[in-house]
Amino acid sequence: MAKALITVFGGTGFLGRHVVHELFDAGHAVRIAARRPVLPDWAESGDPVEPMSIDIHSESDVSRALEGAVGAVNAVSLYVERRQTSFEQVHVEGAARLARVARAQGVRIFVQLSGIGADPSSRSRYVRARGRGESAVIDAYPKAVILRPSVMFGPGDAFLKRLADLTRLPVIPLFGRGETHLQPVHVVDVARAIVRLMGAAPPERRLFELGGLDVLNYREILEEVMALLERERMLLPVPFVLWQLAALLASPLPRPPLTRDQVIMMSQDNTVGAGVGTFADLDILPRSLRDTLPACLPTRHPASSRSG
Repeated sequence: MAKALITVFGGTGFLGRHVVHELFDAGHAVRIAARRPVLPDWAESGDPVEPMSIDIHSESDVSRALEGAVGAVNAVSLYVERRQTSFEQVHVEGAARLARVARAQGVRIFVQLSGIGADPSSRSRYVRARGRGESAVIDAYPKAVILRPSVMFGPGDAFLKRLADLTRLPVIPLFGRGETHLQPVHVVDVARAIVRLMGAAPPERRLFELGGLDVLNYREILEEVMALLERERMLLPVPFVLWQLAALLASPLPRPPLTRDQVIMMSQDNTVGAGVGTFADLDILPRSLRDTLPACLPTRHPASSRSG
């Protein structure tokens, strides 16, 4: 499938941008399908990178985006529901539509991005929609590949930036006792896994869980960030019931800083399980959060001169 056209839905998002870059570097032509697509800064005139404005809720738009493509990636994501956009519309109905049209148009490999812990019976609306979306994709395209990354990090990511912002506080509140285990995965490693899946031979496995080299609890990750930024702060355990109350109080805000779904997810371990495909099946050695953290966060935080 070298030089083949791959359509990346959500190709302007945090993961999508890296998927586009890695596919291009591997010799593929890439179509960036998004509501407001833009050419990457690195793209030059004549490069086989095509931005296409589409709405994943439109069957004709999806069909147009998949025309001539031999592979497709659904990296469309929604983390907070809005008045006119729900998790169900994006992660279930939208994902099913992409998979259905991809199969009808003969797309050879369809990769659906989900997340570790996706579960149609979860208490979290977000996690529940992710789980239902996986089932809807497989129903529409039985040979689709499901990728479940752990929490992703990399330069400019929201996860590490949020932790760095917390170091502005004299006391940092923990989710519970900070014992929830995470397996943060570098965004480029996930993008490279997708490139491997677009190889000539269809993958034998249909479900992969992708975690980084380090398994750390939330407290340990915060301590790594504080050490890098040279900020020693007190870590204060806060019961999850109080976090749920805070999320409830914040819910009427247009852009709530905390949601019930986020609290639920932070109460559950997010690590690679047993009996699934992993980076090892793709001959990829994932990066360590500890080793790559300095390249992902500025060593001087903007607030350093004010808060020591």
